[in-house]
Amino acid sequence: MTGFAIVPSVPAAGPAPDQLEILKAIAGLLAGTRFAMLTGAGLSTDSGIPDYRGPGSPPREPMTYQEFVGDHHNRQRYWARNHIGWSHLKRADPNPGHLAVTALEQRGLLTGLITQNVDRLHEDAGTVNVVDLHGRFDQVVCLSCSRRYSRKLVAGVLEELNPGFLEEALAAGVVEIAPDADAEVDDLRLIESFVIANCPACGGLLKPDFVYFGENVPKEIVEQAYAMVDEGEALVVAGSSLTVMSGLRFVRHAAKQGKPVIIINRGETRGDNLATIKLEAGVSQSLTWLAANLSPP
Repeated sequence: MTGFAIVPSVPAAGPAPDQLEILKAIAGLLAGTRFAMLTGAGLSTDSGIPDYRGPGSPPREPMTYQEFVGDHHNRQRYWARNHIGWSHLKRADPNPGHLAVTALEQRGLLTGLITQNVDRLHEDAGTVNVVDLHGRFDQVVCLSCSRRYSRKLVAGVLEELNPGFLEEALAAGVVEIAPDADAEVDDLRLIESFVIANCPACGGLLKPDFVYFGENVPKEIVEQAYAMVDEGEALVVAGSSLTVMSGLRFVRHAAKQGKPVIIINRGETRGDNLATIKLEAGVSQSLTWLAANLSPP
């Protein structure tokens, strides 16, 4: 079978002069501190994973939790597309931005990392203290008995139930891959014939272990993330538009405490009015520079 090509972006050799001045200001603000970090899909674009709302991203309407649980056809459509998207996403590797975050953690600069990404690339890069705010793409959960299974195991079951599906999907042509392992495919016949898997333990509904639109982030996860922000002397946001409240609330929380908020992102964010410093630049490149120039507290 011909696989999807993961084509990482190659960051420029160094920041532009105007960006360098802002990075120096950020370094000065963070000097001698430990800080929390919040990352979004903009960090994974250099690993070949498209983001949701960055410049040039096509409009998307992700399936809601209510749509998923309420209709068999919706679940069939979602699992067919997810099976395509997962076969793409699992080939992605951490980029220099992920490695920079790990370096910051290893040097004692981070109180913790909160990520809105489900791709697990931070963990693959070696970062340890991570809150996966929106879940993780490598697990599947049963909505009836709460058992969790590896996505790799479920992929094997889906391949047995749908022999030749991925080959046909590739031949039909994938229009778009999303950071939550969703995909668009032209041939609706493929989706309508897709056989979904149920929980092998209880026969219940299986769902990728993501937080869907219309679904709440578990309380204990939110509390872990707030604790990271509370422990830090500042909050750095990297690669998130902060469009959804699940991430924006931590920016508001830090700002309310009077802590500096640094936002590094291409394009506007919902938190720009709360930012102490905003840098419009490549996330991987900027984090790499900071990792090389920030001194441990």
